[in-house]
Amino acid sequence: MADKNGLLLDNLFDVLVFVRVSETGNFTSAAEKLQISRSAAGKCLQRLENRVSTRLLHRTTRRLRLTEEGECFYLHAKRILSEVDDAENALYEGRQKPSGTLRVAVPVVFGRNYVMPVIQQYAAQWPDVDIDVSFSDDYCDLIQEGIDVAVRIGGNDDSRLVRKVLAPHRLVTCASPGYLERHGIPETPEQLAAHECLIFRHRGRNVPWQFMRDKNVQLHPVSGRFSLGDTGAVLDAALADGGICQLGAFLAGPEIAKGVLQPVLTAFTPPGEPVCAVYPSKQFLAPKVREFLNTLETQWQGKAVWESPVNQA
Repeated sequence: MADKNGLLLDNLFDVLVFVRVSETGNFTSAAEKLQISRSAAGKCLQRLENRVSTRLLHRTTRRLRLTEEGECFYLHAKRILSEVDDAENALYEGRQKPSGTLRVAVPVVFGRNYVMPVIQQYAAQWPDVDIDVSFSDDYCDLIQEGIDVAVRIGGNDDSRLVRKVLAPHRLVTCASPGYLERHGIPETPEQLAAHECLIFRHRGRNVPWQFMRDKNVQLHPVSGRFSLGDTGAVLDAALADGGICQLGAFLAGPEIAKGVLQPVLTAFTPPGEPVCAVYPSKQFLAPKVREFLNTLETQWQGKAVWESPVNQA
């Protein structure tokens, strides 16, 4: 990595010393972890600061504190060292068991209901792996946040990431039998204007519904008294005879199988975007990531396990 002055940052050990000093808060503990002398650790940091022409740490007799530039450099340095660790692991991936920390990002409800059981099985199989799971319905920057793999519903337009399809997914328009008995069953998307629609709000905007028309997926705005920022709340309102909703099959499918929700407008059901795993593009995968992907594939076998065979048809 060259700076604008043409200097080459080629001594990774200096970077490692900086990271360990930043994490431990003092030179003595960092030197002990690295099995070098305190003075050697100090020289490494001084050499690194000279190379990048920037002070990375404020030093006093009592404590060390990262400068603003040091905090930025620390985040990048951690990522660099993680890549080096992955590179070393890859040399032995045929023989090495998964270890270290696996960082996974998943959607909130789908992740809790369907990814977490797989993660628990993975954890039981590989006890040397610690697992850090982030829950969010927003796409995060995997590389910036140091995420090893994310499970997402939908595609990926980030060229830095590899996309691996795990299972099909679809949207389901449905309502409770009680609601439909009182208000009737819509036969076209246009007839939804006469119904109470339960709207999902994401990032402050109502999400339009999708329908298949003339071999194309079309967005169809709907209206209703309820605009809810949580898909679980949308589901609860539908189960309480509150109106018609459009939800992912992973939410609606189990309730349809139980008979407490009934699909409508099935002739207009759009093809859904699949459930995918995405991860930073590399020539090789660390064993912890490779085995997690294998576990997902083994458990789901390319099927929407959240739907009954009848509902998947």
